[in-house]
Amino acid sequence: MRTASVFKGYWKKPEQTAAVLQGGWYRTGDAAYRDENGFYFLKDRIKDMIVSGGENIYSSEVEQALHRHAEVIDAAVIGVPDERWGEAVMALVQRRPGSTVDAAEIVKFCRQYIAGFKLPKRVEFVDGFPRTPSGKIQKAKLREAYASPPRKHS
Repeated sequence: MRTASVFKGYWKKPEQTAAVLQGGWYRTGDAAYRDENGFYFLKDRIKDMIVSGGENIYSSEVEQALHRHAEVIDAAVIGVPDERWGEAVMALVQRRPGSTVDAAEIVKFCRQYIAGFKLPKRVEFVDGFPRTPSGKIQKAKLREAYASPPRKHS
C-alpha cells in the first residue's frame, strides 16, 4: 500500500524497514485477491500460510472453522514440520471451562467447513495464548514452541 500515513520505519531496525518499505510502497505481508468487480479480499498473512504437500492452506480459514465450534473459546493455527508433507496443519485450541471436546471431535467438526487436506493433523489444547499488547495472538511464538514433531509415547 502507499499512503501519506505509512510509518517511516521500525525503530533501530533498518533491515526490517528495508524489507517492508520499497520504492514508496509498504509491503504488508498480506495475501489477498481481487474479484471480478474490483473488490479486494484479504485471505491471510503470507507468513502464516501453510504449505502442505504443495497446497497453500490459509490459517485464517481453518481458524474460522474452529471458531464455529460451541466449545471453542479461541484458536490459532500454525504450520509445523512434517516429514511427508513439508508442513502440517496444527490447531491450538482453548476450550470453554469444563469442556471435554477432544481432538477427534474437533477435526470431525471442521470437516464440514473445510477440505480434507486443510484439516488439522495435530490438535493441542491450551489454557491461553501469548498475545501482543493489542491482543493479537503471537503466532511466531507458537511456531517456535511447537516447531518440533510431537513426541512418541511408549
